[in-house]
Amino acid sequence: MSNIQSLRGMKDILANDSKLFTYFCENASKIAKNYGFEYIETPILEETALFKRSVGESSDIVNKEMYQFIDKGDNDVCLRPEGTAGVVRSFIQNKFDKAGGIKRWYYYGPMFRYERPQKGRLREFHQFGAEVFGVSSVYEDANIIMMIKDILDFFGISFSLKLNSLGCKECMPTYKENLVTHLSSFKTELCEDCNRRIETNPIRVLDCKNEKCQSLLQNAPKITNNLCASCDSDFEKLKEILDFNKVSYEIDSNLVRGLDYYSKTAFEFVSNEIGAQSAIAGGGRYDRLVEFLGGKSTAGIGFAIGIERLLELVKIKEEAEDIYYIGALSEKALNQVMKVANIKRKTNLTFIEYTSRGFAKHFTNAEKVGANVVVLIGEDELNDNTVYVKNLTTKIENKINIEDL
Repeated sequence: MSNIQSLRGMKDILANDSKLFTYFCENASKIAKNYGFEYIETPILEETALFKRSVGESSDIVNKEMYQFIDKGDNDVCLRPEGTAGVVRSFIQNKFDKAGGIKRWYYYGPMFRYERPQKGRLREFHQFGAEVFGVSSVYEDANIIMMIKDILDFFGISFSLKLNSLGCKECMPTYKENLVTHLSSFKTELCEDCNRRIETNPIRVLDCKNEKCQSLLQNAPKITNNLCASCDSDFEKLKEILDFNKVSYEIDSNLVRGLDYYSKTAFEFVSNEIGAQSAIAGGGRYDRLVEFLGGKSTAGIGFAIGIERLLELVKIKEEAEDIYYIGALSEKALNQVMKVANIKRKTNLTFIEYTSRGFAKHFTNAEKVGANVVVLIGEDELNDNTVYVKNLTTKIENKINIEDL
């Protein structure tokens, strides 16, 4: 009988990756909290309708990539392919849209898309994201962008920022008409996906990765040249705020994001450190999404960072904090070892060895677990309430009272 393997595109997070993963989530969370965000966790399993109505029928996610099935209660459900829709559902379900005010939430966790696995792209992957409700000011757009910059800067990840405006319900319809008219002249030369998108959401054609399509789209009308006065003013203000705060960016008029719910500001953070230029974070404004999902009209903006794509770029900053190894030189000392270790764990990472061993073996074990302070207790130490301590970094060793440890 063959061993059971993990499914294709699903990966265990082990060893160094697990350290990097938790390090990333903990420190990104700290930065989010500094910006006034609170943690939210939504279910991994949701009604399929939630994503069809939010992500949109034109997206590849809904068309090709969702893990969708009928459960034992005959409900049409799927594993979440992205994080925003579930957070918006929670916002409406808990009547925050009726209550008014501002909500800032961050989250991290697994997402699922049935696509071809490749480096940095798995079928189960993890995102760190944040959503803001109730703030229509373009200053919040800049706030979100600067928060992502702070996260990437903290981990020493270089990036370039791409920026665009997708317009609003006033200027987008006219732009779509102009775009469809332009695309119709060479519709037969576009790929199958582009032809489908022309019918469902024409601006998604601009996002096509097919090289032939991209060459055909070079002279397509630009949304930034078709913005209404309000959208144009907001976009200019956003650029002004970023310039003032010395945040570099480039305008990419073909940037539309992969989901249908975006309007006005759209952005992507791109890195060339992971092979070909690749998006490592992205998001934008979605002022109509709460309304689309049955809630009271509420401004919204958010982003998501692909964690797996970043892990190979994340370097753990060396902590000055000591790591302790506590062991017994005699069986009689094991209870004292446990007592001392439990006290030390309140302030430091502490490893215990449950088997009494000689000096040399304890030091070998301490090095294996990465400890730099070795604490040993034998019968002599037990009798006079002391411990033997050696700092492997400074090479200083002492016999001290337990209270002094």
